[in-house]
Amino acid sequence: MELFKNTNFDFLGRKWPFIILSVLLTAAGLASLVMKGGPRYGIDFKGGALVYVRFAQTPPIDHLRSALSARLPGGTAEIQEVVGINEVIIGTEVQDERTLARVRDIIQSTLAATFSSQAGGKLDINNTTLQAAVERLRDPLQRAGVALSEPQLQDLVRAIFDYKNTPPRSGIIRGFDELSGVPGVTPQVRSVLKQEFTAAPYAIRGAETVGPKVGGELRNQAILATLYALGGMLVYIAFRFEWIYGVAAVLAVFHDVIITIGLFSIFNYEISLTVVAALLTLVGYSMNDTIVVFDRIRENLKLMRREAFSSIVNISINQTLSRTVLTSGLTLLTALALFFLGGPVLHGFAFALVAGIIVGTYSSVFIASPILVFWQDFAEKRKRRTAAPAPAGGAMRRAPAKSVK
Repeated sequence: MELFKNTNFDFLGRKWPFIILSVLLTAAGLASLVMKGGPRYGIDFKGGALVYVRFAQTPPIDHLRSALSARLPGGTAEIQEVVGINEVIIGTEVQDERTLARVRDIIQSTLAATFSSQAGGKLDINNTTLQAAVERLRDPLQRAGVALSEPQLQDLVRAIFDYKNTPPRSGIIRGFDELSGVPGVTPQVRSVLKQEFTAAPYAIRGAETVGPKVGGELRNQAILATLYALGGMLVYIAFRFEWIYGVAAVLAVFHDVIITIGLFSIFNYEISLTVVAALLTLVGYSMNDTIVVFDRIRENLKLMRREAFSSIVNISINQTLSRTVLTSGLTLLTALALFFLGGPVLHGFAFALVAGIIVGTYSSVFIASPILVFWQDFAEKRKRRTAAPAPAGGAMRRAPAKSVK
């Protein structure tokens, strides 16, 4: 499929507005990074704890933030709402690996004190383990006259937990009467459950921790991975084409990454492992787009030997325009869908793709290609200066004066 046929746009003639735009975006991004003391790293890189909590109703973000900030070390809690499923992600930074477990316990105890009623020592069925529930039910069921063997008791509790964890409940039982349809849950069993358990309006779905030392190592590895990728591509393109092609392509990709990171700082987005994955995807995507244009330039250099180099570059960009628009356009639509519909978890990843695709597409045309033209013009001028013939005998000699007799 070809959208554009026989186009003759003067891309190189319109390069300066895009070059100026790149300079402004780069300057704004670097200024933002300097003022904010560098990128805003996520828990993956700076270390900390993440706890995923599902609520029965819309989570009270402000109330939750104030309750956690009053108890967490340093008084900071980052709460990110997952739209559409009544879930929040609670994150906090820790400076000492020994405090990771304590921070997680503080978050759990704060949730219990704020949203759960455990009067009389009742166990919260939405936030306990299967084995703890078995231990709590064993004796009360026997006293209530419900005779169950150990395997039967295990099967009963497992059936309750399977019901609890099945969508749309996803970990939350709102009342014990809704368990009447679970196999083995008789009225006597429900009565014992009401005596021994409570059902909090939330469920901790999972937790993960990253130590500060591990976070620093991940950050360094992410930087090295990006640099190694750029270095490897530079070597390959220099071998496949010429060294100036490799330099132009790597400078364009480096330009894309710097602008994208600057936009993250300007819009105050976190840089996490998923964002690094998006940046590496951007590096490969932008490089591929640039190589397609460069490959067409190399082919046309053999076919159009009498054409000026800038004219060949313009023709090559026009010939690959349809492919560029189709590939970038469809990928951009997918990234936009992730950005608007993917939720907060994918927000940073999708933002990096959206910004990177837009910047990477125009950098292949208006940054990488002009670098080739600038270098070619410089090389031609230098060649002409070197080849210019010097006057014979050096400086002009004066003719000898005739003697008068």
